[in-house]
Amino acid sequence: MTHAAVDSRAPMDAGGCTNVAPTVGRTELGTVSIGDGVVSKIAARAAFEVPDAGAAATRVLGRSVPGAGRLGVRGTDLDGLPKTSADVDGTKTFIDMQISVRWPASIPAVAGRVRSQVQDRVAQLTGLSVDEVRITVGDLVTHISPPPRVQ
Repeated sequence: MTHAAVDSRAPMDAGGCTNVAPTVGRTELGTVSIGDGVVSKIAARAAFEVPDAGAAATRVLGRSVPGAGRLGVRGTDLDGLPKTSADVDGTKTFIDMQISVRWPASIPAVAGRVRSQVQDRVAQLTGLSVDEVRITVGDLVTHISPPPRVQ
């Protein structure tokens, strides 16, 4: 019986597995491929980790739809996942995102943090090279609800 050696310096997740990015593409055991939908979901979660970014409102003919969240359609929300799509081509990926930004945060700064976070997390979790992250800021969140009052 043989046991695989685990490098004690490698980061571990909650399940005790090492956080080593998989080798994508042709390996000695076969081919590893990661679907567009998987990369899209990882990118959305990564963008959600940036505090000043969130889901952008649905737009119809260039105008946001107020109250879309009540209709079951994506609304402007810093607590929601942004709309994302990914195109995986071999070991490279291209990601499109539509986000909202908290007012009065700097839009270029927030977009830069989102881009960096998405590139890092996708590379870390999938082993793919993120060549481009195209970000569209569709809305500013100005109606921030106050924290709940303690009674």
